[in-house]
Amino acid sequence: MGLKDTLKSIQSKIESAQERGGFNHPVQLIAVTKIHPFSLIQKCYDSGIISIGENRIQEASQKFESFNNMPNLTRRFIGHLQSNKVNKCLELFDTIDSVDSLKLARKISNAALRLEKTIPVLLEINTSGESQKNGFLSNQIDEIGECFQESNIKIDGLMTVGPRTTNTEKIRESFIQLRELRDLINQSFNQPNMRELSMGMSGDYEIAVEEGSTMVRLGTVLFGRRDSF
Repeated sequence: MGLKDTLKSIQSKIESAQERGGFNHPVQLIAVTKIHPFSLIQKCYDSGIISIGENRIQEASQKFESFNNMPNLTRRFIGHLQSNKVNKCLELFDTIDSVDSLKLARKISNAALRLEKTIPVLLEINTSGESQKNGFLSNQIDEIGECFQESNIKIDGLMTVGPRTTNTEKIRESFIQLRELRDLINQSFNQPNMRELSMGMSGDYEIAVEEGSTMVRLGTVLFGRRDSF
């Protein structure tokens, strides 16, 4: 099955999942192109995908030198961002989808201020409570609220990575928690335009869409495992 056919099948599953969940908003598909060659980014774009996700600054820097004639393609940074790589990240990416602390939010805002720009971001929330994961905890409302005081970031929404488990109810609970936290933040801090919920990857995107995801980050389900290329 070619990429366009695979994409059509995924979009059909997304539509069915939205019907089951009672949602009808657009769901953006982010192609996770990390560890894949630049030629795959071109193939994605030619297939109608206009958002890609990368998680390594050095790898992205090498790939992005090849960009040419891809208007409207959004480059999203989806990995853990080290403080010393913020400036380079702002040069390479259009959004940062993994702001996991108030300290990092401030660092990004200050760097964007020097560049006289405002950068769209998502706040990463650790909804599973797993110690190996980055992100704000759901009860860190005050710290999350302080991020909205930073003048040169625009917080479009929240992001989470579902728990590493085959227990679908635990996965679902993680996504419900993110949606409820977004609604709480919107109410508590008067942020009606913070709508995005980036949740769901290759193994759990249908559950995420059933619970209101607006963005899914897909790699393996789109391209197969890396060793197949």
